[in-house]
Amino acid sequence: MNTNDLTREIIGAAIEVHRRLGPGLLESAYRVCLAFELRKRGFDVREEVPVPVVYDEVKLDCGFRADLIVNGQIVVELKAKTTIHPVDKAQTLSHLRLLGLRFGLLINFHEVRLVDGVHRIVNGYEE
Repeated sequence: MNTNDLTREIIGAAIEVHRRLGPGLLESAYRVCLAFELRKRGFDVREEVPVPVVYDEVKLDCGFRADLIVNGQIVVELKAKTTIHPVDKAQTLSHLRLLGLRFGLLINFHEVRLVDGVHRIVNGYEE
């Protein structure tokens, strides 16, 4: 399955979770339900994955936690907030860089229509 197909499947699963639960819950509830929905659909999902930070000789084994990593390819960061800020996109991009991955999704479940809260993030993309 190519990256576009995989991200489309992840977004579809997120829409299903949002359709059934609606906005207004905690991020952790959406994370558990989305992970469950993706596993039901046959995907390998890791939750709360430690993201190490290395700076010269300094290594933090868990500088961050990525909400989900799907099929070892796509970082999925979940939010449940009124507005996505540039720092949220920067956080997702940092996770991609530190994990050596190229593609990520930032999904905000606090939208009336979930598609309005979906952002694709690409490590190394230049406009």
